[in-house]
Amino acid sequence: MREVWPGEPYPLGATWDGSGTNFALFSEAADRVELCLFEGAEETRVDLAERDGFVWHAYLPGIAPGQRYGYRVHGPYDPAAGHLCNPAKLLLDPYGKAVEGNVRWHRSLFSYELTDPDVLNTGDSAPYLPRNVVIDPHFDWGDDRPPRTPYHETVIYEAHVKGLTRLHPGIPEELRGTYAALGHPGMVDHLRELGITAVELMPVHQYVPEHAMVARGLTNYWGYNTIGFLAPHNGYGRTGDSGYEHVPEFKTMVKALHTAGIEVILDVVYNHTAEGDHLGPTLSFRGIDNAAYYRLRDDDKRYLLDYTGCGNSLNVRHPHALQLIMDSLRYWVLEMHVDGFRFDLASALARELHDVDRLSAFFDLVQQDPVISQVKLIAEPWDVGEGGYQVGNFPPLWTEWNGKYRDTVRDFWRGSYAAMPEFASRLTGSSDLYERNNRRPVASINFITCHDGFTLRDLVSYDDKHNEANGESGRDGSDDNRSWNCGAEGPTADPEINALRERQRRNLLATLFLSQGVPMLLAGDELGRTQRGNNNAYCQDNEISWVHWDHSPGELEFVRRLVRLRRDHPVLRRRSFFEGGLAGDITWLTPSAEPMIDGDWQAGYAKSLAVFLNGDAITEPDPRGRPVTDDSFLLLINAHSENLVFTLPGATFGERWEFALDTTLRSAGSGHAPVKAHDPVEVVGRSLTVLRRL
Repeated sequence: MREVWPGEPYPLGATWDGSGTNFALFSEAADRVELCLFEGAEETRVDLAERDGFVWHAYLPGIAPGQRYGYRVHGPYDPAAGHLCNPAKLLLDPYGKAVEGNVRWHRSLFSYELTDPDVLNTGDSAPYLPRNVVIDPHFDWGDDRPPRTPYHETVIYEAHVKGLTRLHPGIPEELRGTYAALGHPGMVDHLRELGITAVELMPVHQYVPEHAMVARGLTNYWGYNTIGFLAPHNGYGRTGDSGYEHVPEFKTMVKALHTAGIEVILDVVYNHTAEGDHLGPTLSFRGIDNAAYYRLRDDDKRYLLDYTGCGNSLNVRHPHALQLIMDSLRYWVLEMHVDGFRFDLASALARELHDVDRLSAFFDLVQQDPVISQVKLIAEPWDVGEGGYQVGNFPPLWTEWNGKYRDTVRDFWRGSYAAMPEFASRLTGSSDLYERNNRRPVASINFITCHDGFTLRDLVSYDDKHNEANGESGRDGSDDNRSWNCGAEGPTADPEINALRERQRRNLLATLFLSQGVPMLLAGDELGRTQRGNNNAYCQDNEISWVHWDHSPGELEFVRRLVRLRRDHPVLRRRSFFEGGLAGDITWLTPSAEPMIDGDWQAGYAKSLAVFLNGDAITEPDPRGRPVTDDSFLLLINAHSENLVFTLPGATFGERWEFALDTTLRSAGSGHAPVKAHDPVEVVGRSLTVLRRL
């Protein structure tokens, strides 16, 4: 008989100490908990006889890293009361740090009988469920240090571990699509040469593809369907789904990126889990303590509240659900050395009752936590519930994906009526959203494209989504793309249309890197990546979603130039908002060089303006307290379809100017002589020119 000691209730999960392993599981609903140890298909069950504060625990001497395990929870099966315990179902550990295997969809994974959800399904799910694996937490981090790049110097690159590396020709075939590939010199060199300071990885927590998706022959490629908040997804490990080797592989990736000065930010999904709605499978949380982990309807606890569109919402009102989130965040910072988090559907985490409350318990906990409060915190500031769109309303520690920036910049460059006033606000850091609660321009994470929606190339090539490959008859994906195909739907041989599309891409990229705030670039946009018009490639684990590395060298070099321009000039990445004033830190001018007045802003047909950025007027100190000054720039922005002659302003603004950047690709190095005050400068239709004062 196996020796079993009482053990400790904390830490939760499986913790190896060099001699044995402590197992601890929270369940307020349980009246008995069995730890299930696996050697192949053979299962040994051990009662967790000790219970402290609803935490069931035991210490097993001799249990070492590599041990496969799960749980069975005995207790009430009473759907009307919100209790769904069923010992026939093997359950994953919410605190499991590694997972071996994948879900094999079978009827036994569901706790209820198809004929009656109130009747227990007694089929054993163990043959069809993955196992948790005890890990060895030790790793040689050497002199690894977090880069701690200030927000105003940050350039974010949103990427998918597999999609970014699967086709990279400079990475060995056997590594492509893995954590090891992302940390490979071929990948790291690309990021460093591009000027990226942080990679924001789409979900790497262990996730499960939905049953319905698998039945259509597809998969959950994006990964927004988490089942393990402390385990790296085993599908991105170089050894496949075989177990805990993925933990040191992930750490090695982080260490390599840190050595290159690149931070690692994780896109995390704490708003829901892979167990879906009340008819979903029982994989972990549902069978452990359904009422503690999920938001249930007050009027009928059979059903779950759904603010996520995924069937359930995590119960952030319950202290143990909150503890799980906080413990997970601390684990990824302290043990895995990540540098920040982007919170998917973050408004769902703020719902204390039904309303979004920016002072909810979750945000209070983050604010005072000595670990989590020190890393980058990025909110996707919406969910699908009423009142869920909360751009600008998150607490001061937080930055936000600025969806209004995305929509406004798209509208302006596609020629929408009356888009210029809001375009000016977004270009200068969205003070209307963030200044009122003493936040800075860096509260705005600016982006034109992200994983959800068109790529940059598709944004200027398609008016409509083309999601046929998803098998949902076009019902999926947004219909509000604010895209423009420039005259033809999809690929075309028309050279004029193709030239305009290329210029529009450069206009959008230039706007992104000339805007105040934190720029975020979607992986592959620097290479002209297309998804063939699919604006919702969540289920496409194939060449529709993967980054292709054949590209025009000039296209990549243009993005590198933009990043260098921003990096080298503090006036393009200020730490405080502009104050304005004629020849102050910023001045808005008409194409005829007159200061903008109300009538100019209110003219809905107006699509062109000049912006003077005064490098001499930066009053904020650098991190060492020294005053900052910079070159001054003049942005000549023409979103009209026709060429337009801009008159340069008088000598008060500058006597001589040189071309620093032009989205038609003319530049100072291509034979253009400097220009002087009052000179005319022709700006091509739908293009942007940047002049630097000499």
